[in-house]
Amino acid sequence: MSDDTTPRETDGGHATADLPATGDHVHESSHEHGLPPMESIRRWFVTTNHKDVGILYVVTALFFLVFGGVLALLIRVQLLEPGGTILTDAAYNQAVSSHGLLMVFWFLSPFAFGFANYVVPLQIGAKDLAFPRLNALSYWLYLFSGVLFGISFFQGGTFSGGWTMYAPLNVPIYMPNIGATTAILALLMFTASVTVGSVNFLTTIHRMRAPGLTLRRMPLFTWTILLTVWMMLFAFAALLAALIILSSDRILGTVYFAATDAGGSVLWAHLFWFFGHPEVYIVFFPALGAMAEIFQTFTGRRIVGRKWFIAAMVLVALQSFLVWMHHMFLTSINLPVKTLFMATTIGISLPFDLMVFALIYTTIKGRIRFKTPFLFAFGALALFILGGITGVFLGAVVLDFEFRGTYWVVAHFHYVMVGGVTGLVGAIYYWYPKMTGRMYDEFLGKVHFGMYFVGFNLVYFPMFLAWETPRRVFDYPAVFQPWHQLATAGAFLLGASFLVMFYNFYVSLVSGEEAAGDPWRYVTTAEWAVPSPPPLENYPGRPSYDGGSLQFLEDMGPRPSGIAAADGSGETRSDGGVAAVDGALTGESHEESHASIWPFGISVAGFLVLLGLSGLPSGATLYVTLTVAGFGLGLYTLVGMARESQTFHGPSGPFGESWPFARVENTKLGMWFFLASDVVLFGAFIGAYVFIRVAFGWSAWEIVPHDPIPGLMNTYILLTSSFAVVLAMVAAQKGSRNGLVVSLLVTLLLGVGFLGNKGIEWYELYHEGQWLSTSVETSTYFLTTGLHAAHVIVGLVIVCYMLVRAWGGAYLDDDRPVEYFGLYWHFVDIVWLFLFPLFYIL
Repeated sequence: MSDDTTPRETDGGHATADLPATGDHVHESSHEHGLPPMESIRRWFVTTNHKDVGILYVVTALFFLVFGGVLALLIRVQLLEPGGTILTDAAYNQAVSSHGLLMVFWFLSPFAFGFANYVVPLQIGAKDLAFPRLNALSYWLYLFSGVLFGISFFQGGTFSGGWTMYAPLNVPIYMPNIGATTAILALLMFTASVTVGSVNFLTTIHRMRAPGLTLRRMPLFTWTILLTVWMMLFAFAALLAALIILSSDRILGTVYFAATDAGGSVLWAHLFWFFGHPEVYIVFFPALGAMAEIFQTFTGRRIVGRKWFIAAMVLVALQSFLVWMHHMFLTSINLPVKTLFMATTIGISLPFDLMVFALIYTTIKGRIRFKTPFLFAFGALALFILGGITGVFLGAVVLDFEFRGTYWVVAHFHYVMVGGVTGLVGAIYYWYPKMTGRMYDEFLGKVHFGMYFVGFNLVYFPMFLAWETPRRVFDYPAVFQPWHQLATAGAFLLGASFLVMFYNFYVSLVSGEEAAGDPWRYVTTAEWAVPSPPPLENYPGRPSYDGGSLQFLEDMGPRPSGIAAADGSGETRSDGGVAAVDGALTGESHEESHASIWPFGISVAGFLVLLGLSGLPSGATLYVTLTVAGFGLGLYTLVGMARESQTFHGPSGPFGESWPFARVENTKLGMWFFLASDVVLFGAFIGAYVFIRVAFGWSAWEIVPHDPIPGLMNTYILLTSSFAVVLAMVAAQKGSRNGLVVSLLVTLLLGVGFLGNKGIEWYELYHEGQWLSTSVETSTYFLTTGLHAAHVIVGLVIVCYMLVRAWGGAYLDDDRPVEYFGLYWHFVDIVWLFLFPLFYIL
């Protein structure tokens, strides 16, 4: 079978294909897949399709952009004159803190991951993400975390201690209002969303690439998303640990960050900035990937030095975890350590130099078309260069002493972070035709860019000139007033530019020109090989790059062929033929599912639980009721989602390129990634314990459990339970229902025995006057072992569900769920082997 389209050579030497316009494509009926039509509101509550979820992310992130932007305008109005009176002191602090939190967490990364959701599966030749329901769950957790943050404004005031939430200002004695606790819990919920999404993207990109699409040839945008989710997996686990501890300080009365004699303030800085500096690259990398794709498309050239560009990104991702302490140069950390981190900080700028020069040389060697996406991408590069140069100043210990706490930091930070926003705005123009099937108005796009670029520089460049203005303070020397007035004018111009963008997109969506599958002509990535917008299942067959270009196996009709290799190398096949079906790819297939209400339900339950916990210390009936109702709904929805797993079908394999995980199936790999994140979570808790104990004085530390025997007994109990899980696995493999049921029952009883023994130990300590808030020793003991006990409880809930199903004969013909549970349970047992000597013996 051959295709009736032929590739055409472009000025850049890449080959593409003439693709059908949206109107030429007959869309599949989503009803056939259990998914309501696009016009139905119900669709958006039940959809698990990656393209729908991507649109939800983009639209929701833009809402939070407006939310945070309005707060930014309030800040700028307050700064029109020294000691402004538009906002009260407390309201100004809340506005500054909320603006930072909303933009960093609820706008920047989710905006990028809207494009990642939509584009990455298309770029790698997958029909969806590995776990479609978890993808939807990630979105709903994100949305409800934002709603929770919004509610915090109405609970006596939201968090007002800055977006970095420094201790000890973050503890109840300095910030007692319920709203501050709610804001922290909202961040905790957001972190859960990120963890779910990271596991999903890692599994998808590592396991579900089309044949021939090796890591070396993967599109640059997908590369940046891969590195971003790797950083997210570990960085957000550290933040999760910090937020759990802070929530415990505020709700349960622990004294981690209030313990000034044990370095509580410095502990928070370590935990936060171990997350915080990788977060800069987590935010910027997707924008960098979008910029690279846009540069290639609108210069007609492959990125110069592509392999070195990728190597530089990998190096930055690794180094990002080795520079966090430059945020702590003003603490009492000794000078040799500060010098070491100064070297790593300046060193991380070198790979970025390589990437910047690669983009510059690409423009020099190409034939530029100044379309709106390119204008924003090039503008982002210019802004980032200035942000990077000014950041090197802050990497030097001596200069940091001078600039820290001033508007130099504010200006540098925004030139980097909002520089990333600039690249993402270019991305929305770039992929808008693909996502909507309509072209935007090019003239309005260029007007938007002009207003945006001028407004941006009017806002932030004057801050370099008025750098001696103190951060987060609205009173400043009168000599700087003209600069602040100029910045305020720029802020309103910048805000107005987005009104042009919203108008442009709305009018274009209603009456814009229909977009072809490839409206840009010189594209090299696979999302442009299908109509705009793409059909529900993405591709007509199985995409393959084995021949050096994009082909479709098991073709169902005339489709474009000869699209350039995804890396933009220009290796194409011009015969228009469709490759033979690879025997390795054949296998039983089934209709994939695209609808589930359970992710929405689970997120509602989580929202109720956290809203209830926020006011639990007050003892108010409303908050207690919300907590109990949330836990009840959560159990119901989790069981519902587990039961649905028997009928919900995600993308089926075997897949193509899966190195280095070719022999590890999706669910097992996803469990590995989750446990890797959990390692960092427990590592942060154990590290916090060791840090506080060393600061307090190791020998002066009072070991809370005076008798190690209960801990030793629990060690034997858990080790025995792990053996019982192994027996359950063996019984399932042999097809022995009774053996499986008995082994799972023994695991359940041993787990209950562990919790019972721990409960008795806690009860005795409580009656001895040792409880969570008694001292920093008791706080670290109860919270760390409590986190482990929570993991045990989760495991026991899973065992109860598996017992019911095993009694009905499940798992005998497919023992993989028992294996996956075993991975989790063995991990929980291993963690206890570290906790027992730390808290009972040493």
